[in-house]
Amino acid sequence: MSFHIQAAKTALVVIDLQKGIVAHKGAPHDSGTVVANASRMAEAFRSNGAFIVLVRVAFTDGKEALRPITDQPPAPAAARPADWADIVEEMHPSPSDHVITKRQWGAFFGTDLDLQLRRRGIDTIVLCGISTNIGVEMTAREAFQHHYQQIFAVDAMTAMSAEEHDHTAKYIFPRIGRIRTTDEIVNALE
Repeated sequence: MSFHIQAAKTALVVIDLQKGIVAHKGAPHDSGTVVANASRMAEAFRSNGAFIVLVRVAFTDGKEALRPITDQPPAPAAARPADWADIVEEMHPSPSDHVITKRQWGAFFGTDLDLQLRRRGIDTIVLCGISTNIGVEMTAREAFQHHYQQIFAVDAMTAMSAEEHDHTAKYIFPRIGRIRTTDEIVNALE
């Protein structure tokens, strides 16, 4: 089956490739590999006139954070440097990129992501970023419920452990979209 991506109807959505997140060790891919692959896709998407969304997570005073009662308490909040939420330079943010600041795991809830995609006639998103099983997966589940076609750049995402990444890539993503590599995605753009 041939694989083609229409740049005019597709957006690259990059999850949390920001200074404070990429500083953590990832698995099965290191953060450097994830950033390099995402940057390569962003360059190809920009060259083809496709829409790019750079998503970051940040909090103003901490009151917007969700606080459910859970069996696993969240890690204690640590002081964050002023540039913690800055998109990494390697992504070469462009004025034409749309930057979204989210306050929870997914990039749709409480943001203008759906509105911006629909205004541009986009029906497909390519997802990548950190963490596979948290920010990327939650955004993918939300995109599925918003009826977007999805392509997952599996070598441009990582998690805290290979097991977490692999579980999402094996059991969740195939049910809601297509799994591809950075090479396959870049080569399919038209």
